[in-house]
Amino acid sequence: EPSPHLPAPEDVEIYSYNFHSLLRWSPVPVETGSVLYTVHYKTGAFPVWNEMNCTRIPRTQCGFPPAIQKRRWTIVLRVRAELGPLPSAWVLTGPFVAERNTTLGPPEVKAVSASSDSLLLSVTPPFKPEPGDSFQYRVFYWENTTSTTRKSFQEAHKTLLQIGKLKESTLYCFSLRVEFEGVFGDLLGQQSAPECHRTAI
Repeated sequence: EPSPHLPAPEDVEIYSYNFHSLLRWSPVPVETGSVLYTVHYKTGAFPVWNEMNCTRIPRTQCGFPPAIQKRRWTIVLRVRAELGPLPSAWVLTGPFVAERNTTLGPPEVKAVSASSDSLLLSVTPPFKPEPGDSFQYRVFYWENTTSTTRKSFQEAHKTLLQIGKLKESTLYCFSLRVEFEGVFGDLLGQQSAPECHRTAI
């Protein structure tokens, strides 16, 4: 029976970045004693509450265990505070699907090699691709002059991307992002910080 004297956790939210997800909440203030927290989960396919690896924990966040780090599963979580034998009421999250609700970070540019008319970028995606993943890179590039004309193109998920038809001995800047095509629609990733390189002579 939830205690009317122990408030339930507030600001309960699922934070998900590059398909790694965790539940977090604000600490419950009490005058004496230390508050512990318990988190349960259930899935859309099997709607029974299960313990996560977070039972009576002092911290105010709980990472998803590998068993439910599934991109297309619907997950619902609940958390409560506990002070000695007294539990608070449960607080439930809304349904969460990683492939619909995660934030994708920018791709990482590992290396850039310049020729007289092109830049060759060696890149890795922000997440570990799974079989059947469909995503592409959107590359934005521009000549580093007073003109701000930007061009862009898309490239399927390769590890080498070429920006071609460039002028020689000219400074070009570029930025890229991942566009992930999932069953629930497209996810647009965050754009990388601009990087500038000069083409060769």
